[in-house]
Amino acid sequence: MATTDTSGQLEEALERVHASGPERDGWLTNHAPMVVEALAAHGHAGAVHHWLDLYRDRLEDFPDRVAPVTDDNWASALGDPRRIADWTDHYSRTFAERPWKSVLAEWWPRLLPGMYGGATHTVIRVGHAVRALQAGESAPRLTELAHALGYWAARHQPIAGVAALPGAPTATESLDAVPAIEPGHVGFRTRLAAVRRLPVWAGDITDPDTAKDRLAELVRAATHRYATHGHGEPTMLVHAATAPNAVLRTLDALPRELWAPSLHAAWTASAAVTAMYGPVEPVAQVPSARLTAEEVLEKALAHGDEHVIKLADTALDVGDGPALAAALRAVELSEPLV
Repeated sequence: MATTDTSGQLEEALERVHASGPERDGWLTNHAPMVVEALAAHGHAGAVHHWLDLYRDRLEDFPDRVAPVTDDNWASALGDPRRIADWTDHYSRTFAERPWKSVLAEWWPRLLPGMYGGATHTVIRVGHAVRALQAGESAPRLTELAHALGYWAARHQPIAGVAALPGAPTATESLDAVPAIEPGHVGFRTRLAAVRRLPVWAGDITDPDTAKDRLAELVRAATHRYATHGHGEPTMLVHAATAPNAVLRTLDALPRELWAPSLHAAWTASAAVTAMYGPVEPVAQVPSARLTAEEVLEKALAHGDEHVIKLADTALDVGDGPALAAALRAVELSEPLV
């Protein structure tokens, strides 16, 4: 399904987006760069400007700069959301000096433990930016990676104090074994702080190729699971699939020794989102979609909601009937953009 957009429409859309900050209302994520990349990747570059026109009221100006991030002070700036512009400048300068894959390889292990920042949208935006660069390099695509990494560094948020529970052989069974947090917690950060126990899955994997296979298994399992569990929180549970898929998309741009640590971080993130938002009971098994992948994406685009489009994007990556059914379930559960 994925195609390389050579029309320049993705570049034009990214240039529009880069005038805006990565958040609005102090916390909510700007999804525009991720959605326009997803649409372009699947042959709908012609729709990106129309979608941006519908989304434009949700964009805010790019934030002000505080002080430059440097090789000497970066650790003290990590996780400081006031420094979004400073971090973006830092990566833009670094990309002017070194190949982007070299920069990504240096920063990926530093940022990976904090992939919960921005409700995992930070790593998701990086995954979209990397896919765009892998398809074809251009100045706006490189700028987008600088913005994505800058957002991740500024919103860097680790998780700690989580006890390990026994896992299960498969990703599906291990997701089923994730215990829900106790009720009463409101907001992503508060819910994340309430995650105290998670099953261990694939924790002994060290071989890079096996890690990649297990990560694909996790993305497939989390995507399928949305069809029966997405009603627990239709928006937030999308990230149980899209966050690990962002990591999967990035693997081929990373040194192989980073693949297994990436799997382990992606599992913890997917499991944590499942613990935070999963419903008490699943609905009955949803039949596989009878529509084609292209028809499913067109339904998601007509619906317009950013999370619906991004789950459809991941479902197309998975490519089977249950995944497409999950994407259609998101259409049913979510409020349309307009």
